[in-house]
Amino acid sequence: MTEPRTVAGAGTGTPGTARPRSIALPVPLAVSAGGVLGALARYGLSVALPHPRGAFPWATLLTNVSGCLLIGVLMVLVGEVWAGRRLLRPFLGVGVLGGYTTFSTSVVDVHQALAAGAAGTALAYLGATVAGALAGVWAGSALTARLLASRGRRP
Repeated sequence: MTEPRTVAGAGTGTPGTARPRSIALPVPLAVSAGGVLGALARYGLSVALPHPRGAFPWATLLTNVSGCLLIGVLMVLVGEVWAGRRLLRPFLGVGVLGGYTTFSTSVVDVHQALAAGAAGTALAYLGATVAGALAGVWAGSALTARLLASRGRRP
């Protein structure tokens, strides 16, 4: 019989001890399933709102701002209402919303606008993305906390 693999330095606090390595398979599965759903939603939005190279990428902006708003909502709900649901945050937060938002595409869109000679579009888009994402997270969390407080829940 083989000994279980161990994680170095992951003991109980006693020097020289280690605990067996375990893989919590439900978490990666939840993230993966959520990621598929989020990526499909993002793809659908990009098909519904296409933009030519150098034009303002409305689909990507809408995706990232709405995703940040939903992340703000989710973080309040996970922290205050659904705290005991272990797979909810990995599924919705990391999976669905991580697959839905696409800040790497924002960088590609800025590069394409610059390459097309549309520096003004690139700058406006970059500013709108950063400001919109921050405003989305703030609005989502603030409005959700306010709604919970008005219903007698502790936000």
